[in-house]
Amino acid sequence: MSEDGKQSLLTHLLELRQRLIKCVIAIAVASVIAFIFYEWIFYILKLPADKLNLVFIEMTEMLGTIMRVCLIAGIIIAMPYLVFQGIMFVSPALTPREKKYVYIILPWIALMFTGGVAFGYFVLIPPATRFLLSFGADIASPEIRVGNYISVIARLLLAIGIVFEMPVITTFLARLGVLKPHWLSDHRRTAIIVAFILAALITPTFDPINQCLVAVPLIVLYELSIWLAKLVYKKPMIEDTT
Repeated sequence: MSEDGKQSLLTHLLELRQRLIKCVIAIAVASVIAFIFYEWIFYILKLPADKLNLVFIEMTEMLGTIMRVCLIAGIIIAMPYLVFQGIMFVSPALTPREKKYVYIILPWIALMFTGGVAFGYFVLIPPATRFLLSFGADIASPEIRVGNYISVIARLLLAIGIVFEMPVITTFLARLGVLKPHWLSDHRRTAIIVAFILAALITPTFDPINQCLVAVPLIVLYELSIWLAKLVYKKPMIEDTT
């Protein structure tokens, strides 16, 4: 590798380190804010199972659960900023027009992530919670550990929020000419299979109804991504005719 190449690589690594540090600071600040309001956060997370008696059986379990929830809440709060830092890291390779698209999609990134969290909270969690608590309830009454319940709910909300970013990312890549709409269309069947695999991984139950509650919106989001990609796709300025 030439001296210029080494300098360029070192510059990119230093910038990557700086942006990672900014991301860590953002998550830390957001987690501190979440810790201040942790009682409200726990109240909101417990609403889907308000009749459930949560217990903890270890001295440090409640403290660890609070810290874990605040960390996940911090990631959720800081997610738009984290995505922004990721985009800014690759922005030197973008043209001024392409950079304009970055600022346009930033509000949509936050909106879609919030929509995903709301979908998970209002649509997915209530039936999943009812299924898990009612299954086998005639044999034993549930006494759920607070750490187990809160961790499942928080991870589920984070995963759904990230998945809902798919239309925004695909639209952005299609506008840059990186992602072609016909490629998305050609891989529709694979995307359907992947949607059900992701649904099985995301949902905390083996109930096919609950898994369909995740898989069907994922498929709809994929179809929306295809439509948006066709709408905004920008062909490369130079086509390879060889």
